[in-house]
Amino acid sequence: MYEPIRTKSVHTATGAPSDFPHRSREEELDIQLAGHLAALLAVTDEIRALAPSPDLDTAAARLAEQVARLRGGVAPVRASAAAPGPRAHALHQRAHALAGRALVVAASRADTAAAILAAERMDAHALAADPRTLASH
Repeated sequence: MYEPIRTKSVHTATGAPSDFPHRSREEELDIQLAGHLAALLAVTDEIRALAPSPDLDTAAARLAEQVARLRGGVAPVRASAAAPGPRAHALHQRAHALAGRALVVAASRADTAAAILAAERMDAHALAADPRTLASH
C-alpha cells in the first residue's frame, strides 16, 4: 500500500519561532463575532434613520455594548443618518441575514449574551421585513 513519509515536509516549520503572531480560535471567533455585530449595528443605525423607534434605539445600544465588549472596550464606529427612501425592507432583510451570521458565530463560541441578542434581532427584522406585517401598519 502506502509507505509512511520518512522525511519532514518542506512546509513544516523548522522549530524557529515565527515572526508573525498567531491568534487562538477564541480570539478569531471574537473578531468575527464583533465584525458581524458591528455590521448589524450599522444596518440598525440606517433603519433607525429611516424609521426611528425605541426598540431600535435599545437594540443599537445593546449591539454597541456587545461590540465594545468583544473588542476589549473599544466602542464601534456608528453610522451617520441615511438618505430617506424605500430601502427599509431591504435593510431589514440584510439585518436579518447579519443577525443570523452573528448567531452562528456566537453559538460556536458559546457566547450566550450575543446569541440571545442576535436571535432577538433576527426575530425583529424577520417580522419587520414580512410584507403581511408591513401591510397591517
